[in-house]
Amino acid sequence: MTTPKAKLAGLALIAAMCGGFTLGLTAPAWAGFIEGVAAAKRGDYATALREWRPLAEQGHTNAQYLLGIMYDKGQGVPQDYAKAVGWFRKAAEQGHTNAQYLLGVMHGNGLGVPQDYAKAVGWFRKAAEQGVAEAQYKLGFMYERGHDVPQDYAEAAGWYRKAAEQGVAGAQYNLGVMYYNGQGVPQDYAKAVKWYSKATEQGYADAQYNLGVMYDHGRGVPQDDAEAVGWYRKAAEQGYAKAQFNLGNMYITGLGVPLDYAQAHMWYNLAASRHPPGEDRDRAVKNRDIVAKRLTPAQITEAQKLAREWRPK
Repeated sequence: MTTPKAKLAGLALIAAMCGGFTLGLTAPAWAGFIEGVAAAKRGDYATALREWRPLAEQGHTNAQYLLGIMYDKGQGVPQDYAKAVGWFRKAAEQGHTNAQYLLGVMHGNGLGVPQDYAKAVGWFRKAAEQGVAEAQYKLGFMYERGHDVPQDYAEAAGWYRKAAEQGVAGAQYNLGVMYYNGQGVPQDYAKAVKWYSKATEQGYADAQYNLGVMYDHGRGVPQDDAEAVGWYRKAAEQGYAKAQFNLGNMYITGLGVPLDYAQAHMWYNLAASRHPPGEDRDRAVKNRDIVAKRLTPAQITEAQKLAREWRPK
């Protein structure tokens, strides 16, 4: 038998999952809302829509937010960004923090509304000030790039830190970059390494590459070719072109790995195929062709086969 305390705990869990406030839900309304959640979890969006729409029209913020999600993703309804914006706005104006964040995203990307960075900043700020990590990250980005706010590296670093401390990998990486460059914070390679390392724990390829660079050059950590190779490889295996190029460099010089021209050729070839036209691609092609002169035709054929069969992990 379910106790009243257990029921309350279950309702609190659902409210937390929805990421906002649940105001004035009577017992029957709760029942309908919960049935909608259960239906959505099993992919029955028609039932979820039927349960949530009356609640949303009565002003219940979680139902409004979830209707916005359905229109945003086209779940049970035709995808309609304008309708998604409408429901997000209703929930956001009642203080639903995730709706505020997503309304910022819609304004920032011009989805369902004209692109408007000033409005995006306003909604991101509302959510960020209430602790929404992704909104803190986006607000930091807006200050770093000067999108309808004065460019302010210190302000950007402050918001990135808040998001980074909540585990947002992009914010951890960006904060590491700011410490590396001394933007908005004193230049500190050791702290750059700290934040890159946190982002690598979530498989963030940019951070894996940058951590490889830190070990390669001994910045913030002791210089270590083998460690550099390990981080370059992690990023390269995700298809990160700069890491693939640097891994080719390590194989052609025998630093951190046994010298292997065939492996160098493969990684340069992959880097060339992933870089857009420009200087980086030209360098990868040039190095690949230099390496090719040290290989037999059979070895080149094998290296090319390895590149064709390679798949990102």
